Amino acid sequence: MARTNPGSTGGPTNRTPQPLPRRRTAGDFGKAFFAFLALVGLLLAVPLALSTQGWPLPHSMPSIDMVQQQITVETFVNILVVVVWVAWAQFAACVLVEIKAALSGVGMPSRIPGAGPSQMLARQLIAALLLVSATAASFAPGIGQLGHALESTHKPTVAAAQQAPGAGSVQQVQAAMAQQAEAQAEQASVHTGPSADGATKFYRINPPEGRHHDSLWEIAQRHLGDGRRYKEIYQLNKDRTQPDGTKLSEASLIRPGWIMEMPADAHGGEVVEMPDQAPKISESLQHQISEYAKSGDHQQPAQQGGGSRVDNPTAQISVPEQRLPTAPLGDSGAVAEAPSQGSDSGFGLSAALIGAPLLAAGVLGALGRRRRMALWQSAMTAVAGRRGMEPPVPTGDEADVHDALLVGADPDAVRFLDLALRGLSASLANENRPLPVVYAGWLTDGDLHLQLAQPAGQPPAPWELGQDQTFWRLERSAVSAYEGIDPETAAAPYPGLVSLGTRDDARLLLNLEAVPGLVALGGPAGQRAAVLSSVAAELATNGWSDRMTVTVVGFGADLSPLAPTRLRHLPSVDELIETLGVEIGQRRGALGAAGHDSVLTGRMGPAQQTRWAPHLVLIAGQPSADEATALAELTADSGRLGIGCLVGTAPGEQLPGATWDLEITEDGTLLAPLLGLELAAQLLPQPQHEAVVRLFADADPSGDGPEPSRPFLVDISEQGRPAVYARLVGPYEIIGLDTPDSERSVLLHEALALLLLHREGVHPRVLASAMWPRGVTPEVCDALIERLRVWLGTDEDGSARLRTDTTGRLTLARSVVSDLDVLRSLHHEATEGRGARRASVRERLLTDALGLVRGPLLADRTEGRYTWLTHEIIDTQLPLLVADVALALSAHHLEQEQPEKAIAALNAAVAGSSADERLWNELLRATHATHDESRLRELAADLAGRSGARGLPPRTEALLDELLPGWRDGVAAAG
Repeated sequence: MARTNPGSTGGPTNRTPQPLPRRRTAGDFGKAFFAFLALVGLLLAVPLALSTQGWPLPHSMPSIDMVQQQITVETFVNILVVVVWVAWAQFAACVLVEIKAALSGVGMPSRIPGAGPSQMLARQLIAALLLVSATAASFAPGIGQLGHALESTHKPTVAAAQQAPGAGSVQQVQAAMAQQAEAQAEQASVHTGPSADGATKFYRINPPEGRHHDSLWEIAQRHLGDGRRYKEIYQLNKDRTQPDGTKLSEASLIRPGWIMEMPADAHGGEVVEMPDQAPKISESLQHQISEYAKSGDHQQPAQQGGGSRVDNPTAQISVPEQRLPTAPLGDSGAVAEAPSQGSDSGFGLSAALIGAPLLAAGVLGALGRRRRMALWQSAMTAVAGRRGMEPPVPTGDEADVHDALLVGADPDAVRFLDLALRGLSASLANENRPLPVVYAGWLTDGDLHLQLAQPAGQPPAPWELGQDQTFWRLERSAVSAYEGIDPETAAAPYPGLVSLGTRDDARLLLNLEAVPGLVALGGPAGQRAAVLSSVAAELATNGWSDRMTVTVVGFGADLSPLAPTRLRHLPSVDELIETLGVEIGQRRGALGAAGHDSVLTGRMGPAQQTRWAPHLVLIAGQPSADEATALAELTADSGRLGIGCLVGTAPGEQLPGATWDLEITEDGTLLAPLLGLELAAQLLPQPQHEAVVRLFADADPSGDGPEPSRPFLVDISEQGRPAVYARLVGPYEIIGLDTPDSERSVLLHEALALLLLHREGVHPRVLASAMWPRGVTPEVCDALIERLRVWLGTDEDGSARLRTDTTGRLTLARSVVSDLDVLRSLHHEATEGRGARRASVRERLLTDALGLVRGPLLADRTEGRYTWLTHEIIDTQLPLLVADVALALSAHHLEQEQPEKAIAALNAAVAGSSADERLWNELLRATHATHDESRLRELAADLAGRSGARGLPPRTEALLDELLPGWRDGVAAAG
């Protein structure tokens, strides 16, 4: 039962709101009459007509001979009669079920198997018939009720949980959709005449229509002309006792039957003026309004006088209040301000990408993987030596976008989010507790807040409760408790979290997978597309997911290279509905067979449970009415099944059956009035979208991209001795410069290493982001650049060795060289220059090149520094380059019939590139050239042992079959 506070007036309770009078029109009676005729015709006329056809079934059991007979016209007619009888019986059952549900007003109508269209028709006819009956006032809200049972309570968090979207059957939305426009126009509780001067005005909250619940925003939009004025209504009514004994404490938590005092300029038929218009309403409602008006006499002045205080509106999604303050960073103790998303940063870089740290980190990670794959494929498929070692250097818009990604990316935040979520999953599994349903996450510089659909008790340590029972919070410093967690055993619990935007210092990640039903995104086409592109790109590349499917419909076909195994494109909603229906059936069956109530339960086990991976759908264009209805019905239970659907809608259009409605404005603000949200939206505008796609196309390993960049080559003769020489391959050393002050030495050395690895130039903001990943003021970065310029000095002609090119990027003079530059130049000269013509020169050049390799890149780098290397592909380039040098030198020694020297060269390269199949194959050939079969068998056994359960690569197996027949017996004996 709903609670009623002592002393409350005899108004309607929250569970059973008082029915509001509804004026019936001639149209209502006409619809009811035609509905009655249709029902009589379908229920009585159809069986009478069928009875005239006689008995359609055989009078005896069918035999084989009967089946083999030719089908006559009479037989065909009898079959049709049987089909019509079955359809009539199904429709009659639907009518009975709908009449029972409508008259009882309790529960949801039962679903008749396979009777979707028939039951919808029956529901519409019954609704039209009952529209003019005595139960019509209560029937219209009932058919659209989705289980939002609003209990009377003083706890806002519980109320928010009970208003969780989509808790019911979407089939009941369909009848409400058919009459939505008419119902909204005619559902006025009270109709009044012109306003009286000075009269106080009131509004009574309407009961829900389908999924639609009244809100202060919509009330302000209808009766004040601006939804943003909902705060005025809230301030007038805050903490005043309502007829059911409860109070308005949060702007988004209002209940049917409540009374709202309105500003003086409110207008519209649903607004009641007191006392002049009181006689025109029922005595019960008149008494409630009078009592409510008295309760505001002593509160109104104080509320209006304190209008400067506006409570933060909350709903299912709330901004966390207990956020850690942002700590001072950088040398100056300040954080660089991010530019607004509406314009470029002022340095030619996209502010939208700079302000999207999780998206930028994901895209950079995917781009790095694609470039590494291109390098490996180029190496493995080369016939006469490798060509095109360097990937294309971005230029123009691609260079600007790549720099913006480097500036904006925050891989530490991705790592924190991933560890925090996997750790939570593992901790709950250890305590044998289920994963709670999470609607959203709020990520700040200091912590992560998860907002739960409903309270789930005390979280496992090191998590703690946030501002209330529906918030779980983890500080960044506490995530170290999850270091070393195994992703294979701790699955990603909430892979559907995706960034939508920021509010203050908090970034909202909406869990699309947890929303039962459709999420609508309205607004201008360009801004809407930018939001959808951002969501698609982040979902396809994020680092806190294991596996998922992202389906984009009507857009984003060019985004597939970002994640070919995760992102797919469908041209139409029709095709989506067909495939989605099959998948939903399979997921329901899998959950039932496994005994799970939702995909969250399935994810508590090992990460190999891939069937519980989410499927997230993004639709660019608004579906037709029929498509929207079909999608709404399919996704009614989507939150349990791990399916989320974000659908774009045209400005001003409504998506039937949508659970949540979002709106993106022209200035990039994301609004969700019913959720109480107003965010600076995360966008991927069309120019940046296209540039990101080109970056991936340029790195295409198929060879369809542009010509690879030629390496930066230096003069390796005695006359080309550099002024400044840095040794990067191994321990870091610099020759030719004075040692800088110890306080500045670490930063100067790191900045120089970054510039040496990017001879094409480095944007100043990229340099700042690399040196201070958590932010720095421009003044501090400028000071570092100036100190670096002074430290590097000038050439003999007086020109600075640190320069700025025409695009504003920092470049080094050719007199500043690294051993990596020399290594590339020696290899190039040996294979394509003088060494290609003279064997002795080739041997000397390749031997010198291999001698430069003293260990891994920057082997002794300072701990905690050089984090920008995670965005680089040098970890793949350098081993491949060393392998190329060793392979070329080995081939030379084998030509000279010196297999031992060839083996020594190959072993030197294997130490740094043990995964390079080419080295092992060449090592087998060199060992075979020694004519020592036992040594070859030992090497084969060693290779087999290194390969483990995966086995040897096919080409290596084929080579062993050629060089050492029967090698498998030797490997088996050794094993």
